[in-house]
Amino acid sequence: MKFVDNIKSRRAAYQELDAKDKKTYWKEALLNNAMYILLVIACIYTYTQNSRFLTIGSLMNIISLSAASIPIAVGIAGCIVLTGTDLSAGRVVGLTACISASLLQSATYATKMFPDWPVFPIPAVILIILLVGAVVGFVNGFFVAKFSLHPFIVTLATQLIVYGVLLMYTMINGNNGQPLSGLDDSFKAFVTGSFIGIGGTPIPNYVWYSVIIVIFMWFVWNKTTFGKNMFAVGSNPEAANVSGVNVMKTTIMVHTLAGAMYGLTGFIESARIGSNTSTTGLNYECDAIAACVIGGVSFVGGTGKISGVVIGVFLLRIIFVALQFLSVNQNWQYVIKGLIILIACSIDMRKYLVRK
Repeated sequence: MKFVDNIKSRRAAYQELDAKDKKTYWKEALLNNAMYILLVIACIYTYTQNSRFLTIGSLMNIISLSAASIPIAVGIAGCIVLTGTDLSAGRVVGLTACISASLLQSATYATKMFPDWPVFPIPAVILIILLVGAVVGFVNGFFVAKFSLHPFIVTLATQLIVYGVLLMYTMINGNNGQPLSGLDDSFKAFVTGSFIGIGGTPIPNYVWYSVIIVIFMWFVWNKTTFGKNMFAVGSNPEAANVSGVNVMKTTIMVHTLAGAMYGLTGFIESARIGSNTSTTGLNYECDAIAACVIGGVSFVGGTGKISGVVIGVFLLRIIFVALQFLSVNQNWQYVIKGLIILIACSIDMRKYLVRK
């Protein structure tokens, strides 16, 4: 009912505009929704070139790939709400993925990194990677809040530190940087196994884990004092501080929660990839940031929705899959990804300037 009333009020407001204002209205609407319009056109064109693009198998592939990216996206979204970013996200994913793989290698695997250790219980590994990710996030938040350093600089530094730790970790016990594979069947079944499918196509378990993460993050953002404080700090930290919000505590908590989400992404990626190296997680933060901006999380701060982040992840993944169906050269795919980020950020800034 509320949705219908909103539509009616918008229609009434539109009818009161004169011809010039209506022209401006449609111009702004087209610019604000340019990414979605281009996406629809791209999907239609891709389908005309390759009808397999919209098969159940293809759609299930898009859903699965999107689900794997959702935890890192909803984590980094909080940093963007605070007018920042997090360049360390991808390397944290790589580190936690390798830690997960090393602790959950099969006991009979010939080149097991820790041959004298048993296969760790999955809940214990989840707690470990959550802790590792949270520690990195805490460090990011602490330096941003305590010393008023720009998140770009702080997370660039921690990106390098985490990458160095990752390289050293993959050298332990004579592993010499070799891929961490031979994962235990229980781990693979827990993450990539399936108990239900659609049209004969199985739905991986990690899709449901991502659904749980989305529900949890939606609750945190919309139903807790922490979420309200996060948006208040993102909108105006000085005003938030005056109104009684602990800006430093909120900033640290946002980054810590983001780090925990990166850890969960690494846990999922470890089993999904099956063979983890020091390159795991490379540039994951770029796709996550692009998805957030496409989904309406603004770099000007204080604006964003979890639902928008999820939509942004799906839209970006649809574009990437479409490029593959069109057999676009891998090198050009990087160019297109960069253009998408540039266009999305430009549209976002234009919206801000218009509101201002």
